Amino acid sequence: MSGMEGMGGADGTDVGNDTSRTYNQRLARVFWYTIAGVVTFVVLLRMLKQYEMCTRLRLSRLGTAKYPTRPPNRVFKVYATATAIAREMSYPRLSVSGPFSWLTPPPLGRVLLVLVYWAVVTYMLTHKAIISDESYYERIGFRAAWVSVVQVPLVYLLASKWSFLGRLTGTSHERLNWLHRWVSRTLLATATVHGAFFLREWLRYGIFNLEMWMMPMVKYGMGAWAVLVWTFITSLAPLRRVAYKLFVIQHITAAGVLLWLLWVHVPRYARYNIELAIGVISFDLIARGLLFVYRNRPKIVRWSGLSRFGYTIELNSNGKEITVVTLKDAPFSWKPGQHVYLWCPYLGPVETHPFTIATPYNASDQRSSRDIQFVIQTHSGFSKRIHRYAEKAELESRLPSLRAFINGPYGAPPSWKAYETLILAAASTGASFTLPVLESVVGSIDTVCVRRIRFLLIARHRHHVEPYMQRLSRVTALAETSGIDLAVDIAITRDPSGENDDATTLLQSELPHPPDDTNHNEAVENEPEPMPRRSAEDEINSPSSPTSNRHQSFCHDPEGQRGPGYDPTRFPVGDAQLVPRIKFSSGRPDFVEYVRTPVEQTGGETMVTVCAGKAVVAAVANCVVRLSDERAVHKGSGAQGIYLYTEGFSL
Repeated sequence: MSGMEGMGGADGTDVGNDTSRTYNQRLARVFWYTIAGVVTFVVLLRMLKQYEMCTRLRLSRLGTAKYPTRPPNRVFKVYATATAIAREMSYPRLSVSGPFSWLTPPPLGRVLLVLVYWAVVTYMLTHKAIISDESYYERIGFRAAWVSVVQVPLVYLLASKWSFLGRLTGTSHERLNWLHRWVSRTLLATATVHGAFFLREWLRYGIFNLEMWMMPMVKYGMGAWAVLVWTFITSLAPLRRVAYKLFVIQHITAAGVLLWLLWVHVPRYARYNIELAIGVISFDLIARGLLFVYRNRPKIVRWSGLSRFGYTIELNSNGKEITVVTLKDAPFSWKPGQHVYLWCPYLGPVETHPFTIATPYNASDQRSSRDIQFVIQTHSGFSKRIHRYAEKAELESRLPSLRAFINGPYGAPPSWKAYETLILAAASTGASFTLPVLESVVGSIDTVCVRRIRFLLIARHRHHVEPYMQRLSRVTALAETSGIDLAVDIAITRDPSGENDDATTLLQSELPHPPDDTNHNEAVENEPEPMPRRSAEDEINSPSSPTSNRHQSFCHDPEGQRGPGYDPTRFPVGDAQLVPRIKFSSGRPDFVEYVRTPVEQTGGETMVTVCAGKAVVAAVANCVVRLSDERAVHKGSGAQGIYLYTEGFSL
């Protein structure tokens, strides 16, 4: 942005009639007016959605409507039709497998949003600026400088965990992270245009060396551009995953250096953009710092009577791939699908890791403190260190426990109870997200709209589902008494031959803390670009999988008949009364048929929730789009909507 003060009049103003500083500042204001307008529109939609959810629950409680999740009047019917069209446009996605899986494009909805953003930026960059005269290069350079600097606060706003945008729109920070990355890339593109056009003019008139000597801020501008290029390159998935801890450290450092370089480079009349970005980051750090202090304040530990900062975590290794972490006495509430950041100084002095809270919050429990658990899939880094520590302590016959600190909970999950049918699909450790949702709905003391639930768990090996069998057995029994039609399906994609850990063994096996065995998804904290909280995981349903072509149907009718994928000789379940609705199968499930059957039985709206790798998420998302299009939901056919909520594994 060196041209903002390096060229033009003596007072540093921009040149040209239509590209004067006043006009460029007006464009900058229009940019933020546009952002404010979009946020306001989303807030209004959120308020309408919340009113709709409350209406559904109220109708269900009163029992005055046969299908409380259907649109009750003409206004909501129009809203439902518009929503259905938007869903069919936004859900489709591609999945690239193999070594280039990191090139998988975003869902179509996100692609369209980025294209709209690029259209706005392009309009700002070119409107009344493409004029062939002696000031052409200088005019474009000034315009690109303003378009670039006005995006800086947005980049940092989208990166903060206590984002104003997230609070207003009801979107958690990790779900805004993808937009943060694309806005950052757009900033790099416009900054490149800004520098390239001024450089072209200086070389054209042979004054490049003179500019370097007379205008020191030009060098700072080049430095800021170099930082943007470095951040873009190191943020690419292959490089990011090589040394993720190093990536986090350098990314935080680069974000701070960029603000300093821009502060020196940008002229005073445009510096308010940098001040706003600094204010956003400062507020985020202060807010999270205060929350950290509050969450880890000294408290009376119920079993020892001592008052200490932080929490005690107990560890248990389950085989070589799973570590169950129990955080003792958590005196706060949470919602299914939320996560906390865990800091264990002994195993990682400068690392904080986001983990999904895999135990449901029981509001009827009057205790001041509750234990929460995570199940950590062993990969590298922190997950490997914590697993080794648990194994070593168990070999030494001592209780593996450590001191830890948390921050959160974070996340803005939807209203799970306001849909007639829930379809919950998870791959491996993704059950840490879907199982608490299942337990919270089935065990709710309040009235819910849910009448049927289909729960699908996909795992490579049968011992991977061991931590969940006790809880699944309890929740199926509870569903029988609550009147909810629940069917649980477990698909094993590997294990070509029977092993000793059949369904009966899995059900009877216990971990040291069986009531709350849960699941985890891991990543290292990334400031100011927080990464999704799911850990990198092998694609269970990749085309190269030996079982990828062994499709099995998991469709079950309300009477609980066994689907064609069920094989009692391979997966004995023992006492039918003990696990009456847990069905095992081998191979990859047919997602279209698995979703189609409960959708066709539903008189109201269906929610499909999937937590898995990219291949599974893409398969389920495209399945939902296909069914919505075939059934013409909310388009006069009488078919009701299908809402998709996804959580993905990624770093």
